[in-house]
Amino acid sequence: MTGRQVLFLGIFISILLTYTIWLGRDIPASIIKLPDQGLSWYYWKLPNPTFWSRVTAWSLYLGHQFSIWACIWWTQQTQLKYKTVLHPINYLMLALNGLFIALHFLQTYIWYDALAQDTSIWASQGAVILLLVFVLILETPRRGLFFGHTVPFHQEFLRIIKVYHGYFFSFAAIYTFWYHPMEATAGHLIGFLYMFLLLLQSSLIFNRAHTNRWWTFTLEITVLVHSVVVSWMLGQTKWPTFLFGFLGILLLTQLHGLPVSSLTKSSIYGIFLVSVIAVYGLTERGLGRIYEVTYIPLIEFGLVGMIYLVFMLILWTFSHCKDLGGRVLTKGMHE
Repeated sequence: MTGRQVLFLGIFISILLTYTIWLGRDIPASIIKLPDQGLSWYYWKLPNPTFWSRVTAWSLYLGHQFSIWACIWWTQQTQLKYKTVLHPINYLMLALNGLFIALHFLQTYIWYDALAQDTSIWASQGAVILLLVFVLILETPRRGLFFGHTVPFHQEFLRIIKVYHGYFFSFAAIYTFWYHPMEATAGHLIGFLYMFLLLLQSSLIFNRAHTNRWWTFTLEITVLVHSVVVSWMLGQTKWPTFLFGFLGILLLTQLHGLPVSSLTKSSIYGIFLVSVIAVYGLTERGLGRIYEVTYIPLIEFGLVGMIYLVFMLILWTFSHCKDLGGRVLTKGMHE
C-alpha cells in the first residue's frame, strides 16, 4: 500500500477509535473521583490507586515507548530512504501502535488509572507544547519563522533537531496518550483523536506521506481545536486566548509553508483582525484584554529562543573546553 492510502485509512480508523471510546463511556465515567482541587489538579484519576492500576499503566507505557524508540533507531541505523510505498518497518509500527491502543482500552476499563496518578498535569501539557515548538524549529528552513523569513540557526543545531526529533515526538505523543484514562468527555475525545493521528504520523516514518504539507499542517492546527474545547468544557472564559493565540502562530509561521496565494494570505489576515476585535468586543473579556492573543505566540517563540540559546551555550562550552585542552596539551609537550 502507498503511504497516502494508509494515511486516509488511518484517519478513518482514528475517528472510529474515538467513537469507540464514546461508546464505552459509561465504564470509566462510573469511577468515583475526588473533588476538583484547582488548576494543577487532574480530576480523572482513582482516589485510591492500587498496585495493579500503577503497574499496568507504567509497564504498558514503557513497553509502548521503548518499542517505538527501537523502531526509530532501526530505521536510522539502516539508513532508510523516503518512499511512496510503505517499508516493512511502517507496518510493524502501525501494528505496535494498534496493539498498545487496544491495551489502553482494556487497561482503562479494568484498572482505569493512567500516568496522571503519579505525574504532574504540567508534564503532559509541557510535552505537547515542546513538540509544537520543535516543529517550528524543524520547519524553519522550509517556511521561515516570521512571515516566511528564515532565521540563521546554526547548521549543527538544525541537524541535531532533524536527526533526533522522532525520539522526542514519539515520547510526547506516547506519554500524553498514556497520561489520560480513556474518558469520553469532549476534551478527552478530541485529545485522543489527536494522539491517534500523531501515532499514525510516527508510523509513517520515511514515507512521503510523513512530510505531506497539508497533513503536517493539520497536525499542528488540531491543537487549537483541542485547547478551545477543553477551555469551554471547564467553563473558562479565556478560550479566545487559545483560539487567537494558535491562529496567531498560523498567521506568523504555518501559513507560509502552504501553497496559498498572497491574496489568500491577505484575506486571512483581515478575517483574523476583524474576528479578534469582534470577539473581544462582544464577550466579557473586553477589548482591554485583547493583548491576551499574544500569550501563546510569545510562549512558543520564546521557547524557540531559549532552546537555541541553551544549544549555543553548550556548543560554546564544548568548543572552549576543547580549545583549552588543546592549548594545555601543546604547552605540556613543549615543556
